[in-house]
Amino acid sequence: MTPTLAPPAPAPTPLWPHQTRYRELAQRLAQDLFDALDDDLKPLVVLLALPIDGAQPARCLEPADCELPPERFDAAVARGRAIQRATPWPYPERDDVPPAVLRRKHEAIGVRAAVQEILDELDEHAPHQHLAGWPVTIVDAFVVTVVRVQRKPLRAYPSLRPHRFYTDGRALAPSLLVAALYRFNDESVKALTDPEPGAGLINRPREFEEILRAAGKTFLDTPAQALGLDPATVKLFATCNTISSLRYEGAEGVGKLLLARRGHPNIEEIFALTCPTELTDYRAVRKLLEMTTPDVHLLADGENVYALGRHTGHYDPVREDLFVISFVTHYAWELQHAGHVLLRSHYGLPGVPRTRLSRTRFRRDLKRTFGLTDAPKVDKLWDVVLEASRQKHGTMLVISTEALAEADRLKLQCTLIEPVPLTPLITRLITSIDGAVLLDPEGYCYSIGVILDGRASGNGNAARGARYNSAVRYVESSAHPCLAVVVSEDGLVDVLTKENLAEERGK
Repeated sequence: MTPTLAPPAPAPTPLWPHQTRYRELAQRLAQDLFDALDDDLKPLVVLLALPIDGAQPARCLEPADCELPPERFDAAVARGRAIQRATPWPYPERDDVPPAVLRRKHEAIGVRAAVQEILDELDEHAPHQHLAGWPVTIVDAFVVTVVRVQRKPLRAYPSLRPHRFYTDGRALAPSLLVAALYRFNDESVKALTDPEPGAGLINRPREFEEILRAAGKTFLDTPAQALGLDPATVKLFATCNTISSLRYEGAEGVGKLLLARRGHPNIEEIFALTCPTELTDYRAVRKLLEMTTPDVHLLADGENVYALGRHTGHYDPVREDLFVISFVTHYAWELQHAGHVLLRSHYGLPGVPRTRLSRTRFRRDLKRTFGLTDAPKVDKLWDVVLEASRQKHGTMLVISTEALAEADRLKLQCTLIEPVPLTPLITRLITSIDGAVLLDPEGYCYSIGVILDGRASGNGNAARGARYNSAVRYVESSAHPCLAVVVSEDGLVDVLTKENLAEERGK
């Protein structure tokens, strides 16, 4: 007799109608947002349901393989209420908000803290880290949107110290990555507090760039508060973006602005302004920036430019009260602390100071494009690309299987050289002039100063320069396997292959 197979277990009934669709869209938004910062973060959005009365067990709503043991959260609500009772009332008396609403907010603080305690215990020896969002009441449960990211890339970037808070008790973000997590959780709360929970994200999907810009604003609140300013009134992120976008008599703004309270022990004033210039007087600040030099900077307290001066002595990073805004090129600037870049903004879109190149991703691209896996050859190309990435004025390398034929085809718009195996020294010399360097997967160079051609595909990026967009056109229209490394003047490094460009379009 043929054995009778048991029917598959029915899928759990959703807690509310839009549950599955909400989680799918939240996952997509998280993927886009965190991939823009570092594609090794690999975010996963998890929905937890904690029964309000505590009588029923907690459960993981979605995804089915969330890898969190739901029984660990059975006592989270009771623990949250204990935290609530032990936590001082964080809200000032307000006539415009009903007391019941404030009590629910206070309860949510406790429940979230309890969930985060459990997540931290589960993550203690794990390669990932979870961040709990704010609990939202749906039907008879607290629904918590949890984001999981990989721990290694999260901790790979410079950060300010944690455990700083706004005056209302909310945590300040010590890094742009954490600010992005906070902002993502804010979006989940907005979506779930709609009359139809989750419908807002379905009907009004958010672009990840909006969340990323909001994260930049959030992170810049941290240095503002460190300088004794009110983050609600000091808009440092918007101010720096505007100043960096302005030109003075056609020239782009390049220079540094030191943010510190007047009289800081590591600041020396060279001369002071009788009437300090408000940072929001953008054109006046841009004009003052013309007077800066590599060692003389504008001095500002976060609200006004009060002098020109320089950094002196040994700064103690533990103080976290001296920051540098470095205007790199047109519409590009960086936030630095103690010699580390904390945030890099390019055309108003913030990003983390990524390592200039990922060796792992470069190896993957060589394998996918050329089938190249020979370790000595890969290491040789890596050394060449790494040296090119240090070129301050930007450059471009094009690796092609038909480099010799391409050099001959483009001979009227390049400088031909005798084939030579590239070394870091030769690379440093030949990338100091405009144009691309053409080499083959063996590391032999055939021409320099190459002006690339290629058909316009409509897949460029208007926010990027001519070097980047010409590389996109060349790679996409090439009939042969090729890879381009584009080093921009603002420090961005892009590795372009047909596969990478196709993946970018598919996001």
